[in-house]
Amino acid sequence: MKTRFFFLLFISLFALPTFAQHNTALLDSYFDALGANNKFMGSVAISQNGKVIYSKSVGYAYVETAKKLNSTTKFRIGSISKMFTAAMVFKAVEEKKINLTDNIGSYFPTVPNAPKITIAQLLNHHSGIHNFTDNEDYTSWMAQPKTEAELIAIIANDASDFEPGSKGDYSNSNYILLSFILQKIYKKPYKELVNQKITQPLGLKNTYYGGKITPANNEAYSYSYEGKWDKGPETDMSVPIGAGAMLSTPIDLSLFIEALFAGKIVSAASLQQMQTIQDGYGMGMFRFPFNDKTSYGHTGGIDGFSSMLSYFPNDKVTFALTSNGSNYDNNDIAIASLGWFYTNTVTVPEFKTYTYTPEELDKFTGNYTSKDIPLGIAITKEGTTLKAQATGQSAFPLDATGKNEFTFKMAGIIMEFNPEAGQLVLKQGGGVYNFVKK
Repeated sequence: MKTRFFFLLFISLFALPTFAQHNTALLDSYFDALGANNKFMGSVAISQNGKVIYSKSVGYAYVETAKKLNSTTKFRIGSISKMFTAAMVFKAVEEKKINLTDNIGSYFPTVPNAPKITIAQLLNHHSGIHNFTDNEDYTSWMAQPKTEAELIAIIANDASDFEPGSKGDYSNSNYILLSFILQKIYKKPYKELVNQKITQPLGLKNTYYGGKITPANNEAYSYSYEGKWDKGPETDMSVPIGAGAMLSTPIDLSLFIEALFAGKIVSAASLQQMQTIQDGYGMGMFRFPFNDKTSYGHTGGIDGFSSMLSYFPNDKVTFALTSNGSNYDNNDIAIASLGWFYTNTVTVPEFKTYTYTPEELDKFTGNYTSKDIPLGIAITKEGTTLKAQATGQSAFPLDATGKNEFTFKMAGIIMEFNPEAGQLVLKQGGGVYNFVKK
């Protein structure tokens, strides 16, 4: 749920034909290469007109027992849960339980600026309420059960980041509070509401509010890769609630978003409001470009899980991805998968490695600063692995891909060192930033 792990799908490819004949072996080879090189564990699905065109699972639900993933393995989907919450809020509006213009003062009198904040502003991240998952102490207590009163107190303890309505900024706190509003107006727990209003009517048998991960129920653990897959943390699901507590599969997620756009959950008018983008934010969804095409959906990240859900209304095409272990950029996976769908072509990546001894890594280690951006990077080593840690962020491993070149593919980062001069060039997202060693 932390915003630095919030992947956005911004895609641009060459001109695309409307549809192509689909050779699934081509895309299989792409995912097999990712799996064989420990770049990705997870499942994907591509659908059109409600029919699954492609489905694939790679890796393990439980590495320790070599239990493989399959199409019905459930993953924590993180912030894609917000689409379920937003849909239920709009259902409540249609049932005249609440209005988008209602302020939240009567629900949360202790939250800063609550009388100025509307339900609509919670939905599209214009409330100014601070994102509590950005707080430094968050990881120290995220695995502990929290009550509604405790979470409200945590949210209320932080001052507003900006005046409500003045701009947009992503905050999980918004959807925690929306979850509590839904529980108050319906007098039912979120878990029961989402089952009653969405998953049961749509027949989503592999989608539900999560709890303690249960391998016997074909639920995946999450992992991070640093020479081997290490089991990740496990957030207690009382913490994210409707901001990130749902479990699902790519096929179920496809059914959900197809039903949403088919008017089976909320009205066309409500859906239009959900799709309306203001300062980059819709009400429970984002808009993602793919060349001249437009899709709507959401991404998610919680613990070591990451996910994507994207629907192209004009083509009635859905792409869904759930991952429990990623050492690669999910955006690149989306590009490859959608490129395959539209053109029946895919480039299988080659994973070149460059080997250093622990002693050879010493010339890269140190603290680097830059005049280009207000960010410091600490380079350390752990055995034969080089690690980087930017100011205020967690450390991440770097793959040696050439002489003096390292990458962190998951975030699209390339680092090129000049150890003799004590210099580092960081490339990411088209930007080039120069660093020098202190």
